[in-house]
Amino acid sequence: MRPMGATYLDGILATHRERVARDERAWTERLAALTPREPRFASALVAGPHVAVIAEVKRRSPSKGELAPTLDAVAVARDYERGGARAISVLTDRDFFGGSLDDLAAVRAAVGVPLLRKDFLLSPNDLIDARVAGADAVLLIVAALSDEELAGLVTLAGRIGLDALVEVHTLDEIHRALAAGARCVGINQRDLRSFAVDTDHAGELRRHLPDDVLTVAESGLRDAADVRRAAHLGFDAVLVGEAFVVAHDRRGAVASFAAVERGGEPC
Repeated sequence: MRPMGATYLDGILATHRERVARDERAWTERLAALTPREPRFASALVAGPHVAVIAEVKRRSPSKGELAPTLDAVAVARDYERGGARAISVLTDRDFFGGSLDDLAAVRAAVGVPLLRKDFLLSPNDLIDARVAGADAVLLIVAALSDEELAGLVTLAGRIGLDALVEVHTLDEIHRALAAGARCVGINQRDLRSFAVDTDHAGELRRHLPDDVLTVAESGLRDAADVRRAAHLGFDAVLVGEAFVVAHDRRGAVASFAAVERGGEPC
């Protein structure tokens, strides 16, 4: 199955596939050097009566441009943790988001909550790099991967003690994610073609996920009312970047999102 075409993903994925093609490291040898451990990202998201907040460290995005180009990843991550974030997502793509694996490693040394490596991950070495840098989970984008690649990376993630947050945008991608063994699924509310946010579409997709799959609403969550809507739709967690990065009081912004209880009625 071909990755989704005619989107901003095309150029990004071409860059990352070129990167993977140049990577000559033997991932099987690197795998053998890792010590066993248990994943802890997903379990952190299901604890407690409130919607879990995954707060994101990022400097820019292809859709919005520069958000916080001088952002101090460690300082921001500490604010997120103090605000009640259940986990922290760190953008490690350099060319398009201004991040790096160094950001991930620095944040790992500074906070205790689980970390998600968010990037366009395409190879076993990408996952091993994430584990070595201190990640507890990795983002796998269904639109970027073939069925064989997706299943292989989901399996490898579990093997090396990482949870896989598998991102989908369509019903077909939900079927592909579940077939690959995904147990934690993120629904991106932003359309990859128009960049428009469609919460109704995300809610419809959520209905097609089994109750035993951990669900995360991604993109376009601007305030606590949006989080309440996501909770009402049945999402277990929300992944929020821009709203926190540009907030004057990042700690307070996270706390307001983290106070939303699961389920209930939206405002």
